[in-house]
Order: sequence, then C-alpha cells, then structure tokens
Amino acid sequence: MIRLKTLLNSAGLGLVSAATLAAALALGLTMPAHADKITHTPKTSAPAISAGMIDYGDDTSEWANDGECDDPRFAGPAAADELLEADKGHDATDCRTAYEAGALTLVDTTAIIEAPAPAIDFGDDSSDWARDGECDDPRFEGPASAAELLDADIARDATDCQAAFEAGTVTLRADSAADSASDTATPSTIEAIDFGDDTSHWANDGECDDPRFAGTGVASELLQADLGHDATDCRTAYDAGMATFIGDSPALDDPSQSFIDYGDDTSEWANDGECDDPRFAGSGVADELLEADRGHDATDCQAAVEAGNASFLGGDTTSPVGAFDYGGDWSKWANDGECDDLRFEGPGTDKKLLTDDLQGDASDCKALEAQGQVSIRTVYTPQYAAAAPYDSQAIEFGDDSSSYANDGQCDDPRFEGPGAASYVLEDDLKRDASDCRTGYEAGTIMLRAGQS
Repeated sequence: MIRLKTLLNSAGLGLVSAATLAAALALGLTMPAHADKITHTPKTSAPAISAGMIDYGDDTSEWANDGECDDPRFAGPAAADELLEADKGHDATDCRTAYEAGALTLVDTTAIIEAPAPAIDFGDDSSDWARDGECDDPRFEGPASAAELLDADIARDATDCQAAFEAGTVTLRADSAADSASDTATPSTIEAIDFGDDTSHWANDGECDDPRFAGTGVASELLQADLGHDATDCRTAYDAGMATFIGDSPALDDPSQSFIDYGDDTSEWANDGECDDPRFAGSGVADELLEADRGHDATDCQAAVEAGNASFLGGDTTSPVGAFDYGGDWSKWANDGECDDLRFEGPGTDKKLLTDDLQGDASDCKALEAQGQVSIRTVYTPQYAAAAPYDSQAIEFGDDSSSYANDGQCDDPRFEGPGAASYVLEDDLKRDASDCRTGYEAGTIMLRAGQS
C-alpha cells in the first residue's frame, strides 16, 4: 500500500476533508505518485564504509525517528519504501542505527566525510641552511627545494619550507610522513626530555654543551662527558628555539676520541674501574692522577670514554702535557681572597679581570681552584694547546684589513686566549684573518662564548 506522505505531497494537499481524502485514496489506487519519489535499482553491495565516515545530518525530517531510514542516500531493508529528496540528511538517528546494524548501504558517496589532510610538522630552524630562501628539508620536493638535501636537515628548516609549501613551490614527498619530524628521536614536548644536571665544567655559560642537542644555541665543541650535565643552558636554549633534541646517543663529530692511543695496563691502578691516566677528565676519572700513569690504564680509560664518563684532553702516551703556570703574587690584588687572574673563571674570581694581573695572583687562584670556586678557562689549559691542531673550516675569519693584521696576535674581539691581543677593538672584527686562523688551529685562541 502506498504511504500517505508521498501521495499527499505529490498531490500538493494540505488540510483535507473526509471526501477529499477519500478521493485522494481512490486516486492513489489508480495512479502512481510522481513528484519526488525516488527508487533504487538493486545492485551488488559496495565495500563497507565506516559509520564514523558518514555525515548523517540531523533529525528535522517529518518522518525522523519512526524506525525507518527516510534519507534517499541509503538503500536496504531498513530504508522506507518511498523516499523524498527533501529528507536528504534529515533522518540521522534512524539511518545511523540501521547502517550500524547492517540493514543499510550508502548509495550516495557525497555523504562521506573526507579525512582531513595530515598536519605537517615543519620542525624548527636549527639547520645551518635555515632561512636562506630554499627548503632544505628532504621530506619536500619542488622548485623551491635546495639542490642538495641531507637527512640531518629533516624538520630543521621550518620557515623556508613552510613558506614554500604555502606558496605551492614545494610539496610533501609521497614517501614522507607529514609528521616525520616527530618520528625522529625528538620528543614532542619539553617534558619528555631529561635535561640532567649542571655538573659539566661548562654549565651555566650561556651555551648548551650537551651533545644530545644541536642548533645555534649549542656549543661548537661537544664532549660525550657533558651528556646530561648542562641542564640549565640546554633547557633555556630549547625553550628559545635555539636548540633541538637530536637523540640520546649522537655520533659526536670529535675525531680525537676515535684515534686515542690508550696505551697499556701496566699502572698499579689499572683495571680498578677508574681511569687513572692524566690525559683524561670526567666523572669516570680518578681524583688523584699521577704522571707515571700516563698511557698505562688503557682498559679503564677506554671503558670510561665509551660510556661517556671521560673525555680525552690530548697528548700522547709518552710526551707529558706541560704543567699549568700559576705565576706569582705580584699583583696589587694578590692575597685578597679573590682570584684576579683573567685566565680563571667562576664565582671566586673578581668582577673585573685585567690583563695587568695575568699570572700575578697565584696563591688566591690556586687556593680557590682547590676549593672548586674557580677553574682555568679551557683555552689557557696546557691540554687544550696539546690537542692541536683544530679544524677552523667552520669559522669565517674575514680578511687582513686591520692595522694590526699579521703581527702574530689575533686582534679580532671574537676570540680569547694567550694568542689574542691584550687590547682589541670592535672595528677589527673579522679583519685579522691570518693571525686568528693560525692561533685557532694552534690552540692558542678560541671563540668566546656566544660568538661564531
């Protein structure tokens, strides 16, 4: 029997009398309804579509919640016999219930909700090539991509790559996950990183010295012994976007650690679990070191280096590194309880350190060093020069246009050390290339913290 809703809608009837209704019924027995009636030709079942992928609409149909699906986008035993275009998307509850029960199939694929495109994690700008106008992230391709791409730059050129992506000049490679930045060793939140403590010799110097990080806020020279021991600096740099966590076990660019002649195990203290060789420093090294044990505790020292508990300071197994010369007590400020020698750093040093007092406050500085209140600046340690030559390729030294160029001292204010001039001028920045390159490679100067 034909349902009244179709017949009445087809005839355009509103309120009707009994006689009119009877006439309409009679008409329905002799003529088919024709206005908006939709019929579905039976067909083979399409692959199932998840119920959560369908936009069912709402329940504003006159026939909503009557136990039948009145939406013409569906077909099946639970669908009403007669369907109206006006009910499309307006019988949500009935249609969802029937679809989830397997009593309906979707015949109009426009109801399928398109899955949103995955959001792209562009990462940060810690690549050496960030902000150069080209996208250096190998996850992308297109005319705005750099010609040479390195895996090390994955998610490290955010600004360039996002700008190019939005301009349509790069696209995400088909084999690159949009969120592949988070598939690396980089945690998605700062809470996931164990920054460790501040026991590194270089802690709280304004640079992150932990080799698990990379970026503009990270020191240029990193030691395995500092892993997890520069928490404050590294957290600050990470928060500022100047450091990126690259993993717990990075391969350090430190060839000196790969070519160490550990010597033998003839020391009295060999194989006691501590490194007793004075060429090493770190938590895995004995507190008291003797020159006689140089090169004679190989097993302990190699184990400590490989575990990240010791760093090689330089020198071979036979040539001892010269002792540090503390100088004398001739400074005006000698024996005042503060270290006034600019070769030292730490809370025990005077606020103003002058070249005039260099090597002139031996007693104060030596006593405060023993108390852990001062330490010798790296570039002034005999071990630093002993580990030369140093690779200078990453440094832009500039030219030799300074009035003091080629005088045997580095006059560029970015550097410090015994090979640097006592008084320097800002105008000489990058203008004493030959002197500074020679001094840097020889280990008599190094870049000041924060300089590049």
